[in-house]
Amino acid sequence: MELRDIEIFLTLAEELHFGRTAERLHVSQARVSQAISKQERRLGVALFDRTSRRVALTPVGRRLREDLQQALDLLHEGLARAEAAGLGAGQTLRLGVFGHAGHELRPLIDALRTRHPGIDVQFNEVNGSDPFTALRTGDCDVNVLWLPVAEPDLTVGPTVLTGGRVLAVSADHPLAERGTASLEDLADNHVVDLGPNAPEYWVASMVPTSTPSGRRIPRGPVARTFHEILSLVASGHCVHPLGEIAARYNNPPGIVFLPVQDAPTLQWALTWRTTDDSPTIRALAQTAAELGPISL
Repeated sequence: MELRDIEIFLTLAEELHFGRTAERLHVSQARVSQAISKQERRLGVALFDRTSRRVALTPVGRRLREDLQQALDLLHEGLARAEAAGLGAGQTLRLGVFGHAGHELRPLIDALRTRHPGIDVQFNEVNGSDPFTALRTGDCDVNVLWLPVAEPDLTVGPTVLTGGRVLAVSADHPLAERGTASLEDLADNHVVDLGPNAPEYWVASMVPTSTPSGRRIPRGPVARTFHEILSLVASGHCVHPLGEIAARYNNPPGIVFLPVQDAPTLQWALTWRTTDDSPTIRALAQTAAELGPISL
């Protein structure tokens, strides 16, 4: 009996419904029927009593379910042990983050290293102007990116950070005296243009194209890095919204960070190439899911 057929049999034994079994396993109902009929022919005995109104296990089917479930549990335990052994010394996880986000992720990294002492985490810096290239080229294994991320080749994992937003303005900007900012204020100023390498939907979730009332937010000049953004803001050429973590770890001369009171909370999640589903990445994702998001 092939592993897929075992999975079909055990799922049907639990659901006792061909349609729900097919839906749960993402296969056709005909595939479920074929798999069960194949095994019944091979074994020479009925595994299920089925009528137009009900499906039930036969005595032989009940015993087979118990035996196969035990065997499958042992198989999964063996695979888990083998995977854990693969997370030994010398495993390096390259984690792409914005600015000082690595400091805020310390509880997650500490928890990961406690569970898997052999994993070493190396932080790489990510720029908002090009958030996905390092993942696609393999220069980063996982990036911590603000949501949403809707790229067909990337997997979005657990949310690891949540926090508010600030607006970076020059110290002599009229907003600096007010002490706070709103999304409506953006329409009266230019914000940085992050260039063509970041998808518009992703940029707009941090730097919207219009205010809540529908006023257009002008963009330009262009900046590629965080420090270029700060230079443009300090010179008075523009203002720019950022995650509040920027204000926590930066105090550049000539710049004031104002809380944006009406902006939605930012969520930052682990993101990786779907084809690069390694044991190390899964260990990080599982640890993050169990730890829960860290509030900034």
